[in-house]
Amino acid sequence: MPFRFVHTADIHLDSPLRSLALRDPALAGLIGDASRQAFTATIDLCLEERVDALLIAGDLYDGDQTSMKTALFLAAQLRRLHEAGIPSFVIRGNHDAISRITRELALPETVKLFGGRAEAVALERPGGEQPVVIHGLSFAHPKAPESLLAQYRAPVAGSLNIGLMHTSLDGALGHDPYAPCATADLLVSGFDYWALGHIHRRSVATGPCTVVMPGMPQGRDIGEAGEKSVSLVTIGDDRVVEVEARPTAVAQFARVPVDLAGIEDWRDMLRAIAAALRGARTEVAAEHLIVRLGLGGATPLAWRLLRDGDLVRAEMENLAVELPGCWIDGVELAVGAPEADIAGQPGSAASAVAELERLIAADILPSAAFRREVAEIADALRPLLPPETRRPLLGDDAAEAARRLEAFAREGAREVIARLRGGEAE
Repeated sequence: MPFRFVHTADIHLDSPLRSLALRDPALAGLIGDASRQAFTATIDLCLEERVDALLIAGDLYDGDQTSMKTALFLAAQLRRLHEAGIPSFVIRGNHDAISRITRELALPETVKLFGGRAEAVALERPGGEQPVVIHGLSFAHPKAPESLLAQYRAPVAGSLNIGLMHTSLDGALGHDPYAPCATADLLVSGFDYWALGHIHRRSVATGPCTVVMPGMPQGRDIGEAGEKSVSLVTIGDDRVVEVEARPTAVAQFARVPVDLAGIEDWRDMLRAIAAALRGARTEVAAEHLIVRLGLGGATPLAWRLLRDGDLVRAEMENLAVELPGCWIDGVELAVGAPEADIAGQPGSAASAVAELERLIAADILPSAAFRREVAEIADALRPLLPPETRRPLLGDDAAEAARRLEAFAREGAREVIARLRGGEAE
């Protein structure tokens, strides 16, 4: 008979939906346990599909957590599988390595938590069915600069060989370099399936072996937008591997662009945005849709939009109220005035503002001196920020921080110009 299992990773239990806590406490409270709901949905899927096993490829937790409530929740969910006779196989990821819960939690006996030495566990199957061997290796520390592949045991001849690994596959950008490994090496490893974790975006590679990064079951901010899922995997008697993505997120983040080019009336703009929100809500099956609106295009409303950002956000939230489970995470403005409005008459105030805008864009923002000054301001502010705000604001690495600081500077320049033009906008 086929061997069927659910593969998941990067659950980050009780990790807050970070951007929401900053912007909308009511929404943060409503779905603050979204990671738990996604994990419960994963357990439900295992039971509904009557799978043979659950594989968790690291990062059950979100770092140095001390709450045993998280541990008790996890143990209770895994016990549901234990009582149904479904074993679980778990490796620690870089976030688990620094979690006290990892060391203290007592799990059901059908849960295999791999340690710091590679193991190969044979899974008993009734009726002389093709043997299955689950290979796993955890790392005890949050840093693993070298590949762990060479430490794994060789595939067992005559068996289905499935490997669990937490890895920054192919040097993925935006993720800590953790046990880096190449897809090409995994494909020729002699295994049938590699169940990976660490990268929060889903990917599937096929060849002599199937290599799957399932992504995370629940996004936490707009940087983790899109449908989130786990993998339901079937390996047939002919060793053919079928992989299905099954959605698990209670809340899905999405960027929704709206082109306002040529729109002159405020009410027409609201209608265009409402239509975009309705379209996005229709496409998303998750209980909640959390939207980052991107308003762009050349419109006479540009200066008013840039000047009155707080009013714009209030208008967008009023629109979202009309759609069940739709929330506004933020509004990004990339609008501009039509060329005729920007230039103005020679010698006029509009012309002077246009010249100032040109100087800011062409001479000031790109200058090394300005960038150094912005970086110094950011360095001074960073330690004053609450820890949960630093990643949403400044990203995961120096390059991303520089890009975001440049975007903040350009946004600030647009707001200054908008205020200078504010009287004309009315």
